[in-house]
Amino acid sequence: MKQSVLDLQNNVNKVLGDLIVTSDIALNELTIEVAPKNSLKAFKCLRDDLGFEQLMDLCGIDYLDYGQANWETMKAVNSGFSRGVFDFADEDDADVDSMERRFAVVYHLLSIQNNLRIRVKVFPETTQMPTVDSVIDIWNVANWFEREAFDLFGILFKGHPDLRRILTDYGFVGHPLRKDFPLVGNVEMRYDADKGRVIYEPVSIENRVNVPRVIRKQSPKNV
Repeated sequence: MKQSVLDLQNNVNKVLGDLIVTSDIALNELTIEVAPKNSLKAFKCLRDDLGFEQLMDLCGIDYLDYGQANWETMKAVNSGFSRGVFDFADEDDADVDSMERRFAVVYHLLSIQNNLRIRVKVFPETTQMPTVDSVIDIWNVANWFEREAFDLFGILFKGHPDLRRILTDYGFVGHPLRKDFPLVGNVEMRYDADKGRVIYEPVSIENRVNVPRVIRKQSPKNV
Protein backbone atom coordinates (compact mmCIF):
# COMPACT_ATOMS: atom_id res chain seq x y z
CA MET A 1 0.00 0.00 0.00
CA LYS A 2 1.38 3.38 -0.98
CA GLN A 3 2.44 5.66 1.82
CA SER A 4 0.98 8.64 -0.04
CA VAL A 5 -2.48 7.03 0.10
CA LEU A 6 -2.13 6.32 3.81
CA ASP A 7 -1.06 9.92 4.41
CA LEU A 8 -4.02 11.11 2.37
CA GLN A 9 -6.41 9.00 4.45
CA ASN A 10 -4.98 10.42 7.67
CA ASN A 11 -5.27 14.01 6.38
CA VAL A 12 -8.82 13.50 5.12
CA ASN A 13 -9.89 11.92 8.42
CA LYS A 14 -8.31 14.81 10.31
CA VAL A 15 -9.92 17.55 8.21
CA LEU A 16 -13.38 16.03 7.73
CA GLY A 17 -13.66 14.28 11.08
CA ASP A 18 -17.24 13.33 11.89
CA LEU A 19 -18.39 14.17 8.35
CA ILE A 20 -16.98 10.82 7.20
CA VAL A 21 -19.22 7.75 7.44
CA THR A 22 -16.63 5.23 6.18
CA SER A 23 -13.05 5.40 4.90
CA ASP A 24 -11.44 2.50 3.03
CA ILE A 25 -8.36 1.88 0.93
CA ALA A 26 -8.42 -0.72 -1.85
CA LEU A 27 -6.05 -1.11 -4.79
CA ASN A 28 -4.13 1.95 -3.59
CA GLU A 29 -7.23 4.13 -3.88
CA LEU A 30 -9.00 5.94 -1.06
CA THR A 31 -12.79 5.83 -0.94
CA ILE A 32 -14.83 7.69 1.65
CA GLU A 33 -18.56 7.97 2.25
CA VAL A 34 -20.30 11.07 3.53
CA ALA A 35 -23.93 11.55 4.50
CA PRO A 36 -26.06 13.58 2.06
CA LYS A 37 -26.78 16.24 4.68
CA ASN A 38 -23.03 16.82 5.11
CA SER A 39 -21.97 16.42 1.50
CA LEU A 40 -21.61 20.09 0.54
CA LYS A 41 -19.60 20.89 3.66
CA ALA A 42 -17.33 17.90 3.04
CA PHE A 43 -16.80 18.77 -0.62
CA LYS A 44 -15.90 22.37 0.20
CA CYS A 45 -13.32 21.11 2.70
CA LEU A 46 -11.91 18.71 0.13
CA ARG A 47 -11.55 21.52 -2.39
CA ASP A 48 -10.39 24.38 -0.16
CA ASP A 49 -8.45 22.60 2.60
CA LEU A 50 -7.12 19.51 0.85
CA GLY A 51 -6.57 20.84 -2.67
CA PHE A 52 -9.01 18.72 -4.68
CA GLU A 53 -9.72 21.47 -7.15
CA GLN A 54 -10.97 19.29 -9.98
CA LEU A 55 -14.01 17.01 -10.32
CA MET A 56 -13.02 14.31 -12.79
CA ASP A 57 -16.26 12.34 -12.87
CA LEU A 58 -19.67 11.99 -11.25
CA CYS A 59 -21.87 8.94 -11.80
CA GLY A 60 -24.84 7.10 -10.36
CA ILE A 61 -24.95 3.50 -9.13
CA ASP A 62 -27.90 1.16 -8.60
CA TYR A 63 -27.12 -1.52 -6.00
CA LEU A 64 -30.35 -3.45 -6.55
CA ASP A 65 -29.49 -7.16 -6.23
CA TYR A 66 -25.83 -6.23 -5.83
CA GLY A 67 -23.64 -9.33 -5.61
CA GLN A 68 -26.30 -11.63 -6.98
CA ALA A 69 -26.01 -13.25 -10.38
CA ASN A 70 -27.75 -15.99 -12.32
CA TRP A 71 -25.16 -16.49 -15.02
CA GLU A 72 -23.20 -19.73 -15.13
CA THR A 73 -19.78 -19.24 -16.63
CA MET A 74 -18.62 -22.80 -17.24
CA LYS A 75 -21.65 -24.02 -19.15
CA ALA A 76 -24.65 -22.60 -20.94
CA VAL A 77 -27.62 -21.58 -18.82
CA ASN A 78 -31.14 -22.67 -19.63
CA SER A 79 -32.67 -19.19 -19.42
CA GLY A 80 -30.88 -17.34 -22.21
CA PHE A 81 -30.44 -13.60 -21.81
CA SER A 82 -33.84 -13.10 -20.20
CA ARG A 83 -32.30 -11.87 -16.94
CA GLY A 84 -32.80 -8.19 -17.81
CA VAL A 85 -36.43 -8.77 -18.80
CA PHE A 86 -37.88 -11.16 -16.25
CA ASP A 87 -35.79 -11.06 -13.08
CA PHE A 88 -37.74 -8.26 -11.42
CA ALA A 89 -41.19 -9.08 -12.77
CA ASP A 90 -42.26 -10.97 -9.65
CA GLU A 91 -40.73 -8.60 -7.09
CA ASP A 92 -42.95 -6.41 -4.98
CA ASP A 93 -42.57 -2.78 -6.08
CA ALA A 94 -43.03 -1.67 -2.48
CA ASP A 95 -40.05 -3.77 -1.39
CA VAL A 96 -37.88 -2.29 -4.15
CA ASP A 97 -38.92 1.28 -3.33
CA SER A 98 -38.24 0.81 0.37
CA MET A 99 -34.79 -0.73 -0.13
CA GLU A 100 -32.17 1.14 1.86
CA ARG A 101 -28.97 2.37 0.21
CA ARG A 102 -30.04 1.27 -3.25
CA PHE A 103 -28.69 4.30 -5.10
CA ALA A 104 -25.39 6.11 -4.71
CA VAL A 105 -23.67 9.06 -6.32
CA VAL A 106 -19.92 8.62 -6.76
CA TYR A 107 -17.52 11.54 -7.17
CA HIS A 108 -13.93 11.19 -8.41
CA LEU A 109 -11.77 14.11 -7.36
CA LEU A 110 -8.25 15.09 -8.44
CA SER A 111 -5.72 17.26 -6.69
CA ILE A 112 -3.40 18.53 -9.41
CA GLN A 113 -1.14 20.37 -7.00
CA ASN A 114 -0.64 17.27 -4.82
CA ASN A 115 -1.05 14.59 -7.51
CA LEU A 116 -3.67 12.75 -5.45
CA ARG A 117 -7.06 11.23 -6.15
CA ILE A 118 -10.03 10.38 -3.94
CA ARG A 119 -13.40 8.75 -4.46
CA VAL A 120 -16.42 9.98 -2.51
CA LYS A 121 -19.75 8.15 -2.20
CA VAL A 122 -23.04 9.72 -1.17
CA PHE A 123 -26.12 7.53 -0.61
CA PRO A 124 -29.47 9.36 -0.90
CA GLU A 125 -31.68 8.98 2.16
CA THR A 126 -34.68 7.62 0.24
CA THR A 127 -35.11 5.26 -2.70
CA GLN A 128 -38.47 6.46 -3.97
CA MET A 129 -37.10 9.93 -4.68
CA PRO A 130 -33.29 9.74 -4.37
CA THR A 131 -31.98 13.27 -3.83
CA VAL A 132 -28.58 14.77 -3.12
CA ASP A 133 -27.29 18.33 -3.21
CA SER A 134 -25.86 19.64 -6.46
CA VAL A 135 -22.14 20.44 -6.42
CA ILE A 136 -22.29 22.87 -9.34
CA ASP A 137 -21.40 25.80 -7.07
CA ILE A 138 -18.25 23.92 -6.04
CA TRP A 139 -17.29 22.40 -9.41
CA ASN A 140 -19.15 23.90 -12.34
CA VAL A 141 -18.19 20.94 -14.52
CA ALA A 142 -20.73 18.84 -12.59
CA ASN A 143 -23.61 20.34 -14.60
CA TRP A 144 -23.80 17.74 -17.36
CA PHE A 145 -22.61 14.92 -15.10
CA GLU A 146 -25.58 15.50 -12.78
CA ARG A 147 -27.98 15.70 -15.70
CA GLU A 148 -26.69 12.35 -16.94
CA ALA A 149 -27.15 10.71 -13.52
CA PHE A 150 -30.67 12.14 -13.36
CA ASP A 151 -31.51 10.92 -16.86
CA LEU A 152 -30.17 7.39 -16.51
CA PHE A 153 -30.81 6.68 -12.80
CA GLY A 154 -33.51 9.15 -11.77
CA ILE A 155 -31.34 10.71 -9.06
CA LEU A 156 -32.37 14.28 -8.26
CA PHE A 157 -29.81 17.01 -7.58
CA LYS A 158 -31.14 19.74 -5.33
CA GLY A 159 -30.08 23.18 -6.51
CA HIS A 160 -29.28 22.21 -10.09
CA PRO A 161 -30.25 25.14 -12.37
CA ASP A 162 -31.40 23.05 -15.34
CA LEU A 163 -32.07 19.45 -14.34
CA ARG A 164 -33.48 17.75 -17.44
CA ARG A 165 -32.71 14.76 -19.62
CA ILE A 166 -29.49 14.87 -21.60
CA LEU A 167 -29.11 11.48 -23.36
CA THR A 168 -32.62 10.09 -23.83
CA ASP A 169 -35.50 11.67 -25.70
CA TYR A 170 -37.84 14.17 -24.08
CA GLY A 171 -40.71 11.67 -24.12
CA PHE A 172 -38.65 8.79 -22.72
CA VAL A 173 -40.31 6.87 -19.90
CA GLY A 174 -38.19 5.59 -17.00
CA HIS A 175 -34.46 5.58 -16.34
CA PRO A 176 -32.59 3.04 -18.49
CA LEU A 177 -29.62 2.24 -16.21
CA ARG A 178 -31.77 1.20 -13.27
CA LYS A 179 -31.45 -2.53 -12.72
CA ASP A 180 -35.22 -3.05 -12.85
CA PHE A 181 -35.62 -1.24 -16.18
CA PRO A 182 -36.73 -3.77 -18.87
CA LEU A 183 -34.34 -4.32 -21.77
CA VAL A 184 -37.18 -3.84 -24.25
CA GLY A 185 -38.13 -0.50 -22.68
CA ASN A 186 -41.55 0.85 -21.79
CA VAL A 187 -42.52 2.85 -24.90
CA GLU A 188 -41.46 3.00 -28.51
CA MET A 189 -41.74 5.80 -31.02
CA ARG A 190 -42.47 5.88 -34.72
CA TYR A 191 -43.39 8.41 -37.37
CA ASP A 192 -47.11 8.51 -38.11
CA ALA A 193 -47.71 9.65 -41.69
CA ASP A 194 -51.39 10.42 -41.05
CA LYS A 195 -50.63 12.65 -38.06
CA GLY A 196 -47.47 14.01 -39.59
CA ARG A 197 -45.43 13.64 -36.41
CA VAL A 198 -43.60 11.20 -34.19
CA ILE A 199 -45.87 9.37 -31.76
CA TYR A 200 -45.18 7.25 -28.67
CA GLU A 201 -46.85 3.91 -28.08
CA PRO A 202 -46.51 1.07 -25.55
CA VAL A 203 -43.68 -1.20 -26.63
CA SER A 204 -44.85 -4.00 -28.92
CA ILE A 205 -41.70 -6.13 -28.81
CA GLU A 206 -42.41 -9.53 -27.33
CA ASN A 207 -40.05 -10.85 -24.68
CA ARG A 208 -38.13 -13.82 -25.97
CA VAL A 209 -35.94 -16.31 -24.17
CA ASN A 210 -33.01 -17.36 -26.30
CA VAL A 211 -31.50 -20.68 -25.31
CA PRO A 212 -28.11 -21.55 -26.84
CA ARG A 213 -28.30 -24.54 -29.10
CA VAL A 214 -25.48 -27.01 -28.64
CA ILE A 215 -24.66 -29.17 -31.64
CA ARG A 216 -22.46 -32.16 -30.86
CA LYS A 217 -20.78 -34.26 -33.47
CA GLN A 218 -22.12 -37.80 -33.37
CA SER A 219 -19.61 -40.53 -32.70
CA PRO A 220 -19.04 -43.00 -35.55
CA LYS A 221 -21.12 -46.15 -35.45
CA ASN A 222 -19.45 -49.38 -34.55
CA VAL A 223 -18.98 -51.71 -37.51
